[in-house]
Order: sequence, then structure tokens, then C-alpha cells
Amino acid sequence: MPILRLDARYVVAFQEGEHRLLENGTVVVDGDRVVFTGRDYQGPADDCVDAGDTLVTPGFINTHAHLETAPLDKSFQEDVGKRQFFSTGLVETLPMQENSIDEEGVDTCIEVSMSELIRTGTTTVMHQGLRGRRVAEACERAGLRAYIADGYRSGRWFTPDGNRVAYEWDEDGGFAGLERAVGLIEDLRGRGSGRVRGFLSPWQANTCTPDLLKESRRLSDELEVPLTIHAAQAMFEVMDLMAAHGMTPIEYLESAGFLGPRVVLGHAIFTTGTSWVNLPGDDLRRIADSGASISYNAWTFARRGIMVESLPAYRRAGVNITLGTDTTPQSMIESIRWSAILGKVADRRADSWLATHLLDAATVDAARLLGRDDLGRIAPGAKADLLLWRLGTPVMSPVRDPIRNLVYYATREDLASVMIDGAWVMRDGALLTVDEEGMTERLQRAGERSWARVPDHDRLGRTLEEVAPSSLRPFR
Repeated sequence: MPILRLDARYVVAFQEGEHRLLENGTVVVDGDRVVFTGRDYQGPADDCVDAGDTLVTPGFINTHAHLETAPLDKSFQEDVGKRQFFSTGLVETLPMQENSIDEEGVDTCIEVSMSELIRTGTTTVMHQGLRGRRVAEACERAGLRAYIADGYRSGRWFTPDGNRVAYEWDEDGGFAGLERAVGLIEDLRGRGSGRVRGFLSPWQANTCTPDLLKESRRLSDELEVPLTIHAAQAMFEVMDLMAAHGMTPIEYLESAGFLGPRVVLGHAIFTTGTSWVNLPGDDLRRIADSGASISYNAWTFARRGIMVESLPAYRRAGVNITLGTDTTPQSMIESIRWSAILGKVADRRADSWLATHLLDAATVDAARLLGRDDLGRIAPGAKADLLLWRLGTPVMSPVRDPIRNLVYYATREDLASVMIDGAWVMRDGALLTVDEEGMTERLQRAGERSWARVPDHDRLGRTLEEVAPSSLRPFR
């Protein structure tokens, strides 16, 4: 493959265990790897790109996404959340939405997700869903680096009356789902020249038995794949596990031998010592001591009035913090910014949660979770996953500290080009691996079909308008 030389005003280069700012720097890519970062490169180059007034960063690692449904969250999940469910939509609106999407709509969501991820800086994504093979095919076509899991569980929650949570259990079904998930991991080995891989995803702490959790952890270790679960994501989860086992979600997972260095806990918001969970305990120490990570998805909870209390406290406790998108917008730019601002708000300090912390969470800290020292950094030997940000835009200019500008001000329009595994997937704002023609029209039709089907997937037969009324009454 040709050797590419890339020159830019700034490069976030990795040196002596940390990101550093290289001004007027050069990155050289040979095949799928970075082979040089620095100045005064004297080696060969088949292609030279003068990126000019540009910031080059590592690609972002998105550790929590649901690509087959997330684009249809719009106009469905906002401004609703019953007090009896502590504002979460997990019990009522989310099952309605996910069950009402038809298979054509799923394909459209996956297609839209490819575009959205690349245009907002994700180069590696961890997807959890039920249609992993279809997502894998789309990621392979789009050139994304992806970890993909088909979720499974021992039971499921539901609300029989719109006021309380109940459970239906099928323990054998949980183990059958785990077997299918392992089959997906085997099927994905070697896909996309190694870019597309599988991992394990038992769905939620409160829908998995201890036996299923133990076996998931054992297989994660045996197969050497990451392991993720939604945990401490809702107050009803905390209350139900306390009632059934006398333990918080984190304590429950620890007691099952689930926690460990390959584990990422989706959300992990409702932990001991917070204003929500008025219980003594040491959930953060348990997470940190186990080596597990969390994936914080700020926007999906902030829109419901919920946030971590506080991210700097997790960091001080030694918890490895990574970031994901979970819902729409599937934008790591937005995830980074909301995490930055809410971290300061919760801590009531401007200097306890810095732009560098967010850059690390989206890159090297997420790579640590994956056990990949070749991701999340620009250094010789690392994979060539690069983002090129325009600095001479009204949003990004003037530039004194490009990392602060990136974290607090950048938009998707400021991301000019994206390289994954040494191949351009976007150049100068044009997607090269995803066909966007007609995409928004297909998404609109998918949404309309889904909204009409809501009563068929609600135990009380309610319409979407009854559950999530429109903001304005129609004009007559």
C-alpha cells in the first residue's frame, strides 16, 4: 500500500503515556498503521497531504450504542417520564418504540447510524442489539471499526398498568441467548480485515440471574472478548434488586463474580452515596477495585433531568470512564460536550473536570477497556484511525488551545475528514463508504410506520399521542 504523509497545524500525538500537542507536525501512515509522528520526516512518501489549518486527533471510541433503533428516538422519548418510574423511559416508552419498528425500519436505522457515526467522529463503536450480523455487514461496508453483541437476558420487565414494574422470567431463554451470542462472536472472527469483532452483552443487571452473569464472565475470559451490561441505570432497578437480594446493582454484579477488567457498565449512574440512592455503601470502590469501566452517555439521561453525581468523583475513585452515545444523536462530539459540562455542574467546579479528561475518555481510556494499545492514540504502531478538524471556521476560530475548542465548541461541520484503518471513509465532508441519497426520506417513513404501530405493542393499547403528546396543539 502507498505510504501517506499528512502535515497539519496541530497533531494530538501520543508520547510517554499521554496525549501531547504537536504543532506543525507530520503523521505518516503505511497501510493500516501509523509509522511516524513528529517533525522533519525524511523517509519515503507516495502521497503527501498538506492539511493546512487542521487539528488531527485520534478517532473516538464509542463504548455504548444501539444502532438498529437509536435514530427513531427523535420525537418519541423527549419531555416524557412518569414520576413513578423516576423519569426513566425504560419501563414504558422505550419498549413501545423498539417493538414498533419494522424490519425495513431497522435496516434504515442501521444505514443512518453509519452516516451519523462517521460524521461525528466515531471510528470504533460498541453496538448492542439483536441483529448483530446485519449491523456487522453495514459496519464492514462503511469501513467502521466495530465490536458487536447480540443481547440476552433471563427475564424482562414490563408495566401491566402504567404504574408499576413487573417481570417475566425465562432462565432457559437467557442461556439460549448466550449461546447465540457466542455463535455471533465466532461468526465475526476475521470480518472486515479484523475491524469487526464480537463481544458479550447480557442486557441488564436486574434481568439476569447470577448463574447467567457467572457464565457470561467465564466465557468473556475464555474468548478474550469485552463484556458489557446496563447497570445502575434506573431507580426501579436499584429498588428491585434491593428488595430481591438486599444489594445494589453494583454489589449484585460483584457477588456474581461478574466485574473485571474486560467489563464496561452501561451508565452506572445510580450508585451509593448519591442523592438518588440514599444508601451507605462503596459502589465506586467496588468498580475501581475490579478494574471495570463505565460508559457514560450523558445526553440520554440529561434530557430526563438525570446526571451522574459526579464524574470527577468517579475519576477520583479510580474508575475508568469511557463515553458512548446510546440514543440519538449518535454523536461523540455531543457526548463529550454534555459530559464535560454536566461534570462541572455536578461538581460545582470549573477545574475538576477538564477537556483533557474528556479527550482521554473518548480515546485512550476506552482503548484500555478493549485491551487495545493500538487504538485511541496517534503513535508509531497504532492503527491509523484519524480525525481531521477544520480550525479556520467561525466555530473553531480563534485557536489558542485546540483541545478546549474541540471539546467545548466543535460541531459535525468542523470535522473535515475521517480515516479508519488507514483508509479514508470521509474526505472534505463527503462520505466515501455510505450512500446518503434518500436516507432522510426513508427514515421519515420508518418513523411514521413505527408511530402508527405503537398501540399494537402497548398492553393498554394507547397511541403514541396519548403516551407522548405533541408539543403544540394542531392549528384549526
